[in-house]
Amino acid sequence: MSANSTTECLLFPDLSDRPVLAQFDEPAMTSDAGLLLLKAADRRVGLTERVLPYLPDSRDSSRVRHDFLSLLQQRVYGLAAGYEDCNDAARLASDPAFKVLLGRDPIAGIDLATQPTLSRFENAFEAADLRLLHDVLMNAVIDNHRKRRRGKARVITIDLDTTVDPTHGAQQLTLFNGFHGAWCYRPLLGFIHFDKEPDQYLCLTMLRSGRAPDKCGVLFALQRLIPKLRKAFPKARLRVRLDGGFGAPEILNFLDAVPRLEYVVGIGKNSRLLARVRRPMAEARRQSRESEASERVYAECMYKARKWPAKRRVVVKAEVTRFPGRDPKDNPRFVVTNMTKSPRWVYTHAYCERGDSENRIKELKDGLQIDRTSCSSFLANQFRVFLTAMAYILMQEIRLHARLTSLARAQVTTLRNHLFKIGARVVVSARRVVFHLPESYAYRDEWRRIALALGAVT
Repeated sequence: MSANSTTECLLFPDLSDRPVLAQFDEPAMTSDAGLLLLKAADRRVGLTERVLPYLPDSRDSSRVRHDFLSLLQQRVYGLAAGYEDCNDAARLASDPAFKVLLGRDPIAGIDLATQPTLSRFENAFEAADLRLLHDVLMNAVIDNHRKRRRGKARVITIDLDTTVDPTHGAQQLTLFNGFHGAWCYRPLLGFIHFDKEPDQYLCLTMLRSGRAPDKCGVLFALQRLIPKLRKAFPKARLRVRLDGGFGAPEILNFLDAVPRLEYVVGIGKNSRLLARVRRPMAEARRQSRESEASERVYAECMYKARKWPAKRRVVVKAEVTRFPGRDPKDNPRFVVTNMTKSPRWVYTHAYCERGDSENRIKELKDGLQIDRTSCSSFLANQFRVFLTAMAYILMQEIRLHARLTSLARAQVTTLRNHLFKIGARVVVSARRVVFHLPESYAYRDEWRRIALALGAVT
């Protein structure tokens, strides 16, 4: 509770038929009562407790007030609730909801950790510790979905994508990238997708320097992710989708060597490929002239790049685009694949659906500020990205259990505003802690349904 004993009052003399007074003087109130769902999701997945053993604590135990589990949960839950900065800890230190989430008495329990303690926590780990956390995150996500689907899936799709994280300070390994025109990091993100489910589930977050090539870290991710998926879903067919920047020879060679694995990988155009696409492009131009609209023709060819050991199947999209007031423009695209289905199906279904991962990245940026990498140390920023990934995994778990409600496809920000930001009065007795929620809460039915799905009882 604040040491300032002065009650802050605001008077609105003309809003009603009598003066309206607003006072910030209720100690047992919270504006984030809905975070109980987040704690329930964490208990169901076991995420924070699973990560804890891999966070070595070298502090003097006689002087420790906040254990690493409390610090980890405080940061992860705070990120999910929209408090992405450690500075927010000062305002939330005595919040009853956050105290309950950390297993403390909401009124008499000790306050949460302060910003300096959280900053020391973020800077406490070495590179070897963080490398282990990649496997921990993959294992947690895969095990959770193995239990959910009882080890059954027909097709599991792996999507890897990169994004830009502009930086505005002197962060370690932030470099100027000419393509993006900014000082930045270039995180690599990995998602898995089961059959025709609507969501892609985050399973990898790897922070990379500002000039890291697209392929950096991709083999590391695939070599660890594919065996884990094989073990958890032995009968599933695996499919890897990668953008054009990932089409390095060593990556394609690895994908060819994995049995029962499909892949579709974009590749850049060159003079030899353009020569192979002359006839399809001519047909696309003819169709476009007749329809006066954008047209595309799908074709295929066998092609061997200089560093490839043998020819591979290349699917071609010969496209002519038309926009009002502009001349028609050729737009040929190429993907290399070992799939045997028709060129149209391979490109439109297997490859283009990869673009949905951009929506997940947008959620991570706009909803959880995964690009808030403002620590001076690169390793601290990598750990902060990892914490954000944990928060997103819990948010995806909540969305998964909201599938029968109006929030089934809601974005992270919508889930937070509708489910977490609920004012409540907290009452503590010897037997229980009661959150008195507003009777007029607009999403009461959705909240109740999700709570029951996450383990609550009536």
